[in-house]
Amino acid sequence: MTDLDRLTQSLARNLKRWRGERGFTLDALAARAGVSRGMIIQIEQARTNPSVGTTVKLADALGVSITTLLDHEQGSPVRLVPADQAVRLWSTEAGSATTLLVGTEARGPLELWSWRLMPGDGSRSDPHPEGTVELLHVTTGTLTLVVADTPYSVPAGTSATFEAHHPHAYRNEGAEPVELTMTVSIPPVR
Repeated sequence: MTDLDRLTQSLARNLKRWRGERGFTLDALAARAGVSRGMIIQIEQARTNPSVGTTVKLADALGVSITTLLDHEQGSPVRLVPADQAVRLWSTEAGSATTLLVGTEARGPLELWSWRLMPGDGSRSDPHPEGTVELLHVTTGTLTLVVADTPYSVPAGTSATFEAHHPHAYRNEGAEPVELTMTVSIPPVR
């Protein structure tokens, strides 16, 4: 079984599990997430690999982290994630990438990310649920963080936090790669 097959199976199993735990019908989850009922059926039957955006929408609608939807090893109170098991969710031919390092459901989903943006690359994010907060720390280069259409320059060594229910984007407008670590805290579903 390939990594992609394992990821597809984990997503199918975990999406069904969390939809059931939340008591959401296919139609209810589709409406909450803004994802078609047909797409949810395909994901739950492990017949497709959805985009990162679709996976984020489903996780947000369920009130869980992406890690929880993709996790194939749950159980121990301590979870170590070796570098080769971190989940790369987005990449470009230029070498930009986002990697989900680890996440948890304690007091609402919490995710830790590693980002690398090559010069000229960027990534947009749909607004997350009200109460979602992102914290980031730039280790290399200068990140252009755009929140609610306002750009902010975040140079290496600088940290930032923002309310992620606003539309936001991450861009590298410089000449060197940007590397950063980011944490996303999502409020629990009520």
